[in-house]
Amino acid sequence: MPQAAPKLTRRRQCLPRMQGAAAPKGQGRSLSKMDTLGRPWVILLTYVLAALELTCLFMQFSILPYLSRRLGMDSVAFGYLQTIFGVLQLLGGPVFGRFADQRGARAALSLSFVAGSALYLLLAAACSPALPGAFLLFASRLPGALMHTLPAAQMVITDLTAPAERPAALGRLGLCFGVGVILGSLLGGTLNTECGIHCPAIVALVANLLGAILSVTCIPASTKGAPVDAQAAPPGEPKASVFDLQAITRLLLLPGVLPVFLIKVVSGFPSGLFMVMFSIISMDFFQLEPSQAGYLMSFFGVLQMVVQGLVIGQLSSHFSEEALLRASVLVFMVVGLAMALMSTVLHFCLLVPGLVFSLCTLHVVTDSMLTKAVSASDTGTMLGLCASVQPLTRTLGPTLGGLLYRSFGVPVFGQVQFAVNFFLFLVLWRKPMSQKRDKAW
Repeated sequence: MPQAAPKLTRRRQCLPRMQGAAAPKGQGRSLSKMDTLGRPWVILLTYVLAALELTCLFMQFSILPYLSRRLGMDSVAFGYLQTIFGVLQLLGGPVFGRFADQRGARAALSLSFVAGSALYLLLAAACSPALPGAFLLFASRLPGALMHTLPAAQMVITDLTAPAERPAALGRLGLCFGVGVILGSLLGGTLNTECGIHCPAIVALVANLLGAILSVTCIPASTKGAPVDAQAAPPGEPKASVFDLQAITRLLLLPGVLPVFLIKVVSGFPSGLFMVMFSIISMDFFQLEPSQAGYLMSFFGVLQMVVQGLVIGQLSSHFSEEALLRASVLVFMVVGLAMALMSTVLHFCLLVPGLVFSLCTLHVVTDSMLTKAVSASDTGTMLGLCASVQPLTRTLGPTLGGLLYRSFGVPVFGQVQFAVNFFLFLVLWRKPMSQKRDKAW
């Protein structure tokens, strides 16, 4: 059909560039939706959806301790509740990422919001005195395996931004996280006090249903430079499975991927242990009231919004990702040494900016480096692996952190953080990551 070629060429020139590839045949509905909304609007909507889900998540975090206490659960049972949620998210992250790569952004975001709706429906039911509350509360953790709106949003941002713009674009998701921390905690406490403990769960349920509708109607089926079914197996071969662990783990064996991933896990793990134990430390070590601890967490949220939304974007335009990664490890060392010596909450407040900078820079830079090291068709799976790092900390943190705190006290967290990051800094100094990334490209 020679006459159709010029028309197809003109159409492709009007479409937004997606990873530098032309729009393939068979992606008509996805591309027409991209034409309608435009790439900037899809990115903006993705930020809004991420902020919506994070707000709901922190709303339920704010009522869980009170609900578990009302249901007669002790601290051990509440720990089991948190551990189950962490394990489910840990196991579900890579599988969800692979699902996003195979089925596209629209299906991934919709699935996450539907799973969130199921979680908040069960949570609202657990608040009813006429129903078995404890059973329903534990059952409400099960949909958490598929609640990964933030990794899905990261995949959309990664697919729709140029590699040079990626750190700044991913960093802006920190604004969404900060909004979720502040607005979710505020709404959860206010609605709980004014309208009852069931009200935050119902509001979160309605918000997640709205998020599912927006995902289905406004998000393109695929944001990659290939159609949703591009990963289909050739004729005669079995179709790739979402649960194919070999396909998931092979990404870690690509050149330059495993070292960056290990740095992401190991460097932030000591501070992650400290944050998991922070509620206990704030009561026992700092002697803070609940309201004072809440103000301190709000301080965390504001700093994270500033660092990820503004600071990282500016730094990424002047410094390489490797330099920023070294800077985050170096600041981790300094903060760890100071944590080992701190004795008052004022000392800790002075350390919070450095701690937030290191955590935010580490996560944003490593996410950007890892997504650049894999093909565009595997960015969702890689981001799913990255999303499993925090659930891993939440899973191991209560037991390991509690053991360290009971045996050695608060200074041990700073000492471990300094020692681990000092070793990593030596490794980064002697073996630059740029050489390994060049091999990956």
